[in-house]
Amino acid sequence: MDGKCFIKKKKTNFRKRIEHFNFLRAEISITISSSLVFFTSSLFLVITPSNSSLSSPRYPRSLISVSSQRLFEMQWYIVALLLTVLTSSQGILTTLSQSNGRYDYDYATVPFLAEVFKLFVSSLFLWKESQKSPPPKMTTDWRTVRLYPIPSIIYLIHNNVQFATLTYVDTSTYQIMGNLKIVTTGILFRLFLRRKLSNLQWMAIVLLAVGTTTSQVKGCGEASCESLLSAPIQGYMLGILSACLSALAGIYTEFLMKKNNDSLYWQNVQLYTFGAIFNMARLVADDFRGGFEKGPWWQRLLNGYSVTTWMVVINLGSTGLLVSWLMKYADNIVKVYSTSMAMLLTTILSVYLFNFKPTLQLFLGIIVCMMSLHMYFAPPQMLVDLPPPVVKSQDLESLIEVPSDRRTDS
Repeated sequence: MDGKCFIKKKKTNFRKRIEHFNFLRAEISITISSSLVFFTSSLFLVITPSNSSLSSPRYPRSLISVSSQRLFEMQWYIVALLLTVLTSSQGILTTLSQSNGRYDYDYATVPFLAEVFKLFVSSLFLWKESQKSPPPKMTTDWRTVRLYPIPSIIYLIHNNVQFATLTYVDTSTYQIMGNLKIVTTGILFRLFLRRKLSNLQWMAIVLLAVGTTTSQVKGCGEASCESLLSAPIQGYMLGILSACLSALAGIYTEFLMKKNNDSLYWQNVQLYTFGAIFNMARLVADDFRGGFEKGPWWQRLLNGYSVTTWMVVINLGSTGLLVSWLMKYADNIVKVYSTSMAMLLTTILSVYLFNFKPTLQLFLGIIVCMMSLHMYFAPPQMLVDLPPPVVKSQDLESLIEVPSDRRTDS
């Protein structure tokens, strides 16, 4: 009996070592891949002109060559792909930064350091851009600058509404209700930015919300399925308000970025300056609420930080830089699709990294989201069998009619 117990104990220790080795391997691989993605995105931001000729009113689109349009579309696809990868890496890196299921660092310091990182990178690019001729356009009028704190205020209210919502609903229900921001983004996109969407695009947006929700719903034999529709009415109302605030912040940011032809990096400097100020105010407020038991926030700012934690900060900051690029040169719908695809990619990677068991709902959600992606961005002629254009006889005669001067010469 003692020998069997010894062998069983030895096998258990060996399995734990293997699991620890796999965890370290996953952590190293994710860290290296995120580093490569970060440097790739930074290089792309450096080579991309912030005052792009493709968005400047000085150059009408009729004068833009086909090659320039294709180059711009390629940049658009690269940024959207990078945003998807970075967004999916954020949740995985945050999980890997835990130690024994808890954070050794103050998680509230991560958004603050990410804002400082974005401010530093944008200031560096703005300085580099200002060395060129002509200098970048920078509007310093107070009536324009005073608009930039508004997104930070909206996000601050949104965070408080998030915490209030979680007091009425569980985490899985809140995650599913969060998909409402996909539809609310489309609605606000139409109402505030006056951007018209086709019927197929509206159907694609609804399908995207359905697909992401389907991938997150657990089996109906589990307890979480019963809690989905058993939350109090206050929880659903706060969930809808949270979705509307999240969409409003994105729509208003796009409005600011496209309001004038200012340099992208100058606009980023203004956004991230106020973002850093508001995040610092949150840290100060946390100190007052806690009675300064752990000391002031600047003394514990980097306590417990590891390489993975710094990768969380850099990954979050790089994601913000890519989102601002999309807000300037694309739109909110592209960002919504990138973040939604990132959720699915995170789930797929979790199967390999954290022994997550895939479900039928996950596969169905992925299929629906892929159909939605194709419906929204594909040309209409690829989705609907349109009849060939009918050429009238008089139009045909006008096309083949020979000019009078040529007939005389002949």
